[in-house]
Amino acid sequence: MSDQTPVPGTQQGLLVGEVREERGAARAGGDPGLERTTVPAKRPFRFGKWFKATGWRHLVGLVVVAFALFPVVFVISSSLNPNGTLTGSNALFSQIGFDAYARILTNPQVPFTQWFANTLIIAGVTAILTVFLGALAAYAFSRMRFTGRRFGLITIVVVQMFPQMLAVVAIFLVMTAISDWFPAIGLNTHIGLIMVYLGGALGVNTYLMYGYFNTIPASIDEAAKIDGAGHARIFFTIILRLVAPILAVVALLSFIFSVNEYVVASVILIDTENQTLAVGLTKLVSNPRYADWAAFSAGAVIAALPVVLLFLYLQKYIVGGLSAGAVK
Repeated sequence: MSDQTPVPGTQQGLLVGEVREERGAARAGGDPGLERTTVPAKRPFRFGKWFKATGWRHLVGLVVVAFALFPVVFVISSSLNPNGTLTGSNALFSQIGFDAYARILTNPQVPFTQWFANTLIIAGVTAILTVFLGALAAYAFSRMRFTGRRFGLITIVVVQMFPQMLAVVAIFLVMTAISDWFPAIGLNTHIGLIMVYLGGALGVNTYLMYGYFNTIPASIDEAAKIDGAGHARIFFTIILRLVAPILAVVALLSFIFSVNEYVVASVILIDTENQTLAVGLTKLVSNPRYADWAAFSAGAVIAALPVVLLFLYLQKYIVGGLSAGAVK
């Protein structure tokens, strides 16, 4: 009986050997059924098919990147030109030197560091207050029901149709009148300029945040109210954490606007020491005969650094904040 009992290991080895022999014989005999088990050959690369499917997208992306980076490269090349003129600037980086940076930072007639500090203070305070006030208004429009709510939202949208430049004369007259009674917040003051910026940007930022606030479920507010929380506690401890992306977007846009704004700042800030970079740097090229374009470009490069750093820090919130706020 023991001699007739098959050994499992031996039987498995025999079966494997038979399969290998059959495959070898099939290859030698040309059996088409077993030849199909081999690995198929790779398809040849076809450039036309690839370009039609995805290649053209890469080409468009490269063109857009080159179009966006060319002004930056041109300004950097001009800032490294020691001559201070735009002569020969088409030949990028033909002359390299840091004389323009040293000239704008050490020239006593050009208070660049003071302009830079003024710009950071005005832009930073404007961004913080814009986010805070806009969030309060957006929360009220999104969560509360009161008389004139719909009319207020429509008014915000309609007012944004008119550019702020139309109100420059009126702003100057109002700030002049305020200076007679409250000189600390009137003409030629940083606080006065910040108040003007807040009034101009509050409407569009409120409407932008209002769309994002509507994406937050109202059931969260109702659950907090059941636990005894009021509107202030819900807003500061719950809602603000959930709407962090749109707050970052509004802060970044407000900061960029305050740094680049020229018209209103040039009207309100009269003294040289109180001016911002956008106003102060323009004086370097206001006279065509003595325009120091290299120093102007160097100042523009330095002024762009805070904006770039803030953008890199907040970039993870930008796409989500803009897209979610646009759904509603």
